[in-house]
Amino acid sequence: MLLIRPLQENDLDDLYGMAQNAGKGLTTLPADRELLQRKIERTRESFNQRCAPEAGLYLFALEETQSRKTVGISGIEACVGLEEVFYNYRLSVTVNASRELGVHVRTPTLHLSNDMTDTTEICSLLLAGGYQGGGNGLLLSRCRFMFLDDFRKHFSEKVFAEMRGVSDKDGRSPLWDALGSKFFDMEFSQADMLSGLGNKSFIAELMPKYPIYLPMLPEEARAVIGMVHDNTRPALKMLQAEGFNFNGMVDIFDGGPAVEAFVNNIRTVRESINRHAMVVNKPMNLDVPPEQRVMISNRSFRDFRVTTLPMDCIGPDTVSIPRDVAEALLIESGDPVRLAPLKESALSPIHTLKGQESEDEKILDRVRHYRNRHGQD
Repeated sequence: MLLIRPLQENDLDDLYGMAQNAGKGLTTLPADRELLQRKIERTRESFNQRCAPEAGLYLFALEETQSRKTVGISGIEACVGLEEVFYNYRLSVTVNASRELGVHVRTPTLHLSNDMTDTTEICSLLLAGGYQGGGNGLLLSRCRFMFLDDFRKHFSEKVFAEMRGVSDKDGRSPLWDALGSKFFDMEFSQADMLSGLGNKSFIAELMPKYPIYLPMLPEEARAVIGMVHDNTRPALKMLQAEGFNFNGMVDIFDGGPAVEAFVNNIRTVRESINRHAMVVNKPMNLDVPPEQRVMISNRSFRDFRVTTLPMDCIGPDTVSIPRDVAEALLIESGDPVRLAPLKESALSPIHTLKGQESEDEKILDRVRHYRNRHGQD
């Protein structure tokens, strides 16, 4: 069984191994044991609510329960830009015109921006080698939206993700070579590592504050602005399927795009339904294709758990859960759970159930309206 749970202290070795194998460019998870240890500690403080909600970092581990090995990670940063200033370039257009000369020129430009400050960021998506495919990446990515939906007061209404930009196998970035390297006496990989370690003050001190006119950059650099690394395309595709769109912001180092969505509009949030658990002793065939599986969350903040079940486990009011799965999810019969399709399918019965749930909610709204008018509780 593959199980989503909060990151723990004993995940450090597996996490470090994944960070080493990820190569250069994964800014939020550099292969630095001390930094990763601090992230684990901050995660535990956040789930145990021993820090301010806006300072929370929620990292989720994907555990292979038989071997107890951590094979993936994803995360949510509650608010960016609180301690260290958060920078992006905003891709814009500068217009110059002269009616007398009959000239009207539009020039694409980059403006240094802090517009994403105080916004929730989804981050740190990484899957170990050998576990790609089979819906594992979907589970790792989409579990975050179930958590966001259940605990909205800890997060902003809008969430975004920075996508890894284009770089070659040696970690060289065309945009950095054409722009950043002119103001920073260091290689792209070193600047990216310092940013990941939280040492971002040098950006404000050294980066030009004036607009960057793109025609002044070489074609190779202009071509990668707003483009993603080949290894990041599957993650971008998943987010686009969830309703995320490019917001005009790009990374100041490699030009990778930022994508955003309002929580209400995220597909996993819109298509999730609530049920009560019914623990059963009979065995079930859990080995079904991703399009026939549903994610199930225990809706717990501190002990958040998510795994998948066959869709035919879902009933009108309950969901049948094998005992071993229920124990992994830390739930008992009668406990509330949240369900969402793992992968989109035209045959998915959860859409019908969602439609019925909407009708039920309309009836409840009418009852509440009647009671309010007649002074009843």
